[in-house]
Amino acid sequence: MSSSVLFDAPGPKARARNRAYAVVGSVVLAGIVAFVVYRLAVKGQLDGAMWDIFNYAGVRNSIVKGIVSTLEAFVMAGVLSLLLAVLLAVARLSDHKPVSWAAGGVIELFRAVPLLITIYVLWVGFFTSEPLWAVVIGLTLYNGAVQAEVLRAGIAAVPTGQSEAAYALGMSKTQVMTTVLIPQAVRSMLPTIVSQLVVTLKDTSLGFVITYEELLYAGRQMASTILVDGENPYVPVVLVFGAIYVAMCLALSALANWIERRGRRAKTGIQVTEAQQATPDMGGGPAT
Repeated sequence: MSSSVLFDAPGPKARARNRAYAVVGSVVLAGIVAFVVYRLAVKGQLDGAMWDIFNYAGVRNSIVKGIVSTLEAFVMAGVLSLLLAVLLAVARLSDHKPVSWAAGGVIELFRAVPLLITIYVLWVGFFTSEPLWAVVIGLTLYNGAVQAEVLRAGIAAVPTGQSEAAYALGMSKTQVMTTVLIPQAVRSMLPTIVSQLVVTLKDTSLGFVITYEELLYAGRQMASTILVDGENPYVPVVLVFGAIYVAMCLALSALANWIERRGRRAKTGIQVTEAQQATPDMGGGPAT
């Protein structure tokens, strides 16, 4: 029997009780799943005809169009939000107090305002005929503010000795920020940056509120307009479209992990020349 610093190892009675809890919990969970499946089967949501709708060319084209629109908004918002994050993080760390205060105000404002409200205001006020830009700018403002705080935390985590050494070499503050601090901050905070990019990808689904024809909008239109034996195929559409979102998020995470592995293998820094080995003088005196 072993113990931990945080808790004592369970004894025989505790282990038996835990096993009983596990069995009861598994039985209850299996019962809930069985009940849900039964209700869906009664409603006809699991019939083959419900799933046969994905064999139609029009349905597949609608799905492809939704994926393309989602990725278009995500790529634009992802790139712009990262650029905005760098600007806001650098401005937040500025020695000029008005610049730092202004950047802090922008960050706190767009982190506090719900993203859906930002997108809706942009659509109603400026981009009524171009919902794509309302989605992109809304995502950029919100995620740029969040990513700015991530970068600022990463920059603050870099040991101060590195920036002091760079200043001692005569580098300007801009050079120190762009060549010393930001690259290390990005590398150390890459998992958090990727997590926020995944949030950006999922938040593109808010575009359906302003009739932007992304993936969720396509799924909603499909589930509400298609009838199979008098029933709308809600469950098949939710499962299929949910699987597409999961696949895109996993692909994004895999790409980020690949970039991180390549960054770790990359040869960076100044190459140190090997010292030449001195040949011992066996003659006992200077050569003539």
